Amino acid sequence: MKKVFKLILNTIPRPILIRLSYVARPILEFLLKGSRFTDPIDGKSFKMFLPYGYGKQRNNVLSPSTLSLERHRLLWLYLNNETDFFTAPKKVLHFAPEQAFYKRFRNQKNLDYTTTDLFSPLADVKADICNLPFKDDSYDVILCNHVLEHIPDDTKAIQELYRVLKPGGMGIFQIPQDLSRATTFSDDSITDQKERAKIFGQYDHVRVYGRDYFDKLRSIGFRVVEEDYTSKISPDLVEKYCLAKGEIIPVCFK
Repeated sequence: MKKVFKLILNTIPRPILIRLSYVARPILEFLLKGSRFTDPIDGKSFKMFLPYGYGKQRNNVLSPSTLSLERHRLLWLYLNNETDFFTAPKKVLHFAPEQAFYKRFRNQKNLDYTTTDLFSPLADVKADICNLPFKDDSYDVILCNHVLEHIPDDTKAIQELYRVLKPGGMGIFQIPQDLSRATTFSDDSITDQKERAKIFGQYDHVRVYGRDYFDKLRSIGFRVVEEDYTSKISPDLVEKYCLAKGEIIPVCFK
């Protein structure tokens, strides 16, 4: 039965799977309830996670309960275990807020929480990341994850992130990153959506970031910690939480 269910899931196109997941979340939680994998965001356990991905799908990556992916669960663990994000008063700016985090962060009494995006219905402030309407040195924490790969002028965007972060503040700017690639690759002449998806990983991405991403952040002025947090977690928990071994969290300080 489990193999049949997995085969069915793997045949469903990703956008349809996501929509079905939101609508049928309680049913999926019930059907997949088990003990093999755990979502650390809500503590619920399942016999399998859902597949996810553009083109070739990855198995056991999308949580049936929070709809979190590997990067969301990794960030949650880091914030919860290694920072005072959930306990100390913080003024937070969150770009393109993820569904897995939005309500949880909004309900945190210690957070003065603002969301922003150019298009998201979850955004408190509709804004262009390259021209933010916020004053200098405004925020203690900025979360801007899987956004910069969509921005043609990412240098200007990172400069804006630096400008509005308070001195001593922390920013986390996760991106899809190919750590086997030394330098970031972009090519504006590639306009076909299928070709862009093949080369950049998604039709609306404009680059593939390499290891030089961290130096780009440093060139703007950030002090960057390349946090390989999965190396600090036991292998059993990396597997149980369905994390991507070796994924780096770029933790940036001003």
